[in-house]
Amino acid sequence: MSEERFQSLRLLEAVLFATAEPLSEAALAARLPADTPVAALIDELAGLYANRGVNLVCRDQRWAFRTAPDLAALLRIEKEIPRKPSRASVETLAIIAYHQPVTRAEIEEIRGVALSKGTLDSLLEAGWIRPKGRRHTPGRPVTWVTTEAFYDHFGLEGRDSLPGIEELRAAGLLETRSAIAVLGVQAMAGAVPRAEAEAETDAEDETEFDDEALARSVAEDFPEEEEPGEGAESS
Repeated sequence: MSEERFQSLRLLEAVLFATAEPLSEAALAARLPADTPVAALIDELAGLYANRGVNLVCRDQRWAFRTAPDLAALLRIEKEIPRKPSRASVETLAIIAYHQPVTRAEIEEIRGVALSKGTLDSLLEAGWIRPKGRRHTPGRPVTWVTTEAFYDHFGLEGRDSLPGIEELRAAGLLETRSAIAVLGVQAMAGAVPRAEAEAETDAEDETEFDDEALARSVAEDFPEEEEPGEGAESS
């Protein structure tokens, strides 16, 4: 092989290695010296890489280096990307944490907007809330409480470790999230102790779930009809 052809082959290899997108034969020719036999050099380079970890392949008449097919599975990386909770989810979780046991209707009353089914579903899927029982009131609504996983995730020892109104204000939450503002004021004004008292007085009216009852209760509380999405919520 002549020195000139060898250098052209090296340049072709460098161009293909450095490009972010596959290149056509014409685009490669534009980067090589005039009168370079581009097609022949591509075939030669493809042969050199035929049994390597990367292969020179043609896709839609464009050339690029790609991982050898038999090695692709070994290089696959699975990365878990946590989803950021929506504003509705954060507000709902805060209301349940401070007012538990609390019903869906009570959550909607505090937030001032209808609660999408997906909001409770996402918190339930995360393992941060669970149904506690049903109230002996019209409709027999399910009451919701936080779980041990909730306290563990946020580094709290228990309900008594929840931040007070001054901590919420210092964090800037009371100025930007009206529902949390209402929540903080109610909590410090005695709403939380009142919720605890209600939990005691309603103890006879609350029914702890076994596994089958839990599944039935969640299914009954979330009928199949379409509910307004979170995108339609307004504060």
